[in-house]
Amino acid sequence: MRILFSSTPGYGHLLPQLPLARAFRDRGDEVAVLTSESFRPLLAAEDIPLFAVGPEVPEILAEAARRSGASAATEPTPAAVAEFFAGTRVDLTADAALDAGREFRPDLVVGEATDYVGPLVAAALEVPFAKLAFGPQMPAEFTDVFDSVVESRHKERGLTVPPPAWYLDPCPELLQGPGWEPPQGHLPLRPEAHQGPGAGAAPTLAAPTADGARPRVLLSFGTNYAEPAVLRPLIDALTPTADVVVTLGLTATAADYGDGLDRVDFVGFTPFDELLDGIDLVVTHGGAGTVLGTLAHGLPMVVVPQGADQFLNAAAVAGARAGVAVLPPAAPEAVAQAMAEVLGRPEFRDNAGRAAAQIAAMASPSEVAERLAAALG
Repeated sequence: MRILFSSTPGYGHLLPQLPLARAFRDRGDEVAVLTSESFRPLLAAEDIPLFAVGPEVPEILAEAARRSGASAATEPTPAAVAEFFAGTRVDLTADAALDAGREFRPDLVVGEATDYVGPLVAAALEVPFAKLAFGPQMPAEFTDVFDSVVESRHKERGLTVPPPAWYLDPCPELLQGPGWEPPQGHLPLRPEAHQGPGAGAAPTLAAPTADGARPRVLLSFGTNYAEPAVLRPLIDALTPTADVVVTLGLTATAADYGDGLDRVDFVGFTPFDELLDGIDLVVTHGGAGTVLGTLAHGLPMVVVPQGADQFLNAAAVAGARAGVAVLPPAAPEAVAQAMAEVLGRPEFRDNAGRAAAQIAAMASPSEVAERLAAALG
């Protein structure tokens, strides 16, 4: 059986798909990924072939902003975001993706929630499509615009947008909004914090720091938002009362953050799962992979959203009382106060533990792969 995964060229979009891709690979299925060239080293380490299609995010962002007059990164209106994901990316990627799909001849296409190239390939090849969500279900004010834009791209090619045969959902019910109803084809899928190749899947729930000891806090703003100008003020606000581990993103070095940081450990790009043991609290931008990986370990968080779906995730965490959201413009002192509140009130850790229990009860990636393979015959 041949399974083709399709992803927007961003770590936060691709990494949540890897556990299921590994599960199919370990079953003996042929697995490949459609995304940009920059992810070749990551996928080579996983022994998963890449079909390099389409430009990288900066080129897509620039062209989408030229077309819409607004940047999806800094002005995430429904129209600007839809132009980026469902318009410009499809236009700049579709032809190469269709060629790759015809070459690979998949039995199933799996695309992440904001990938609109995979559905186009599935429609052209007349094979089933599965949508893999990476957080709470997006509100209709966004999805309705996305659907309208991508429908026009299918019509240009004489195609109809395929409804997902399966909606693979890693989001625990605790984080879903009021009145949430499972969509058609709903299939829970246990999320995993990103792990290196060959790592075990079961998370270790962290024990809280003993009374009187300084808490240990992970400050992680992902791969795109870990700018020293953003993080250094937060570090200065947190270190008077906590020891802090800071993830550097893809390009920064510890030297970029300046001097006088005795209570800080800097780490380069590291599988997220390896960072959480011994941590009491995560302060994050609120990327879906970070949020779900943190909750899988039963850890509370402070979410300081910077863009994209992070505001939705921040609201979900705050609504579940698994953490506190600090919205921009966020003064560093407000983040430190939120840290003290979360660490000082057991309900936040208790609710994070409830989310961890819901996540643990979901079907594993291996179980979902078996179920999908059986349905495909």
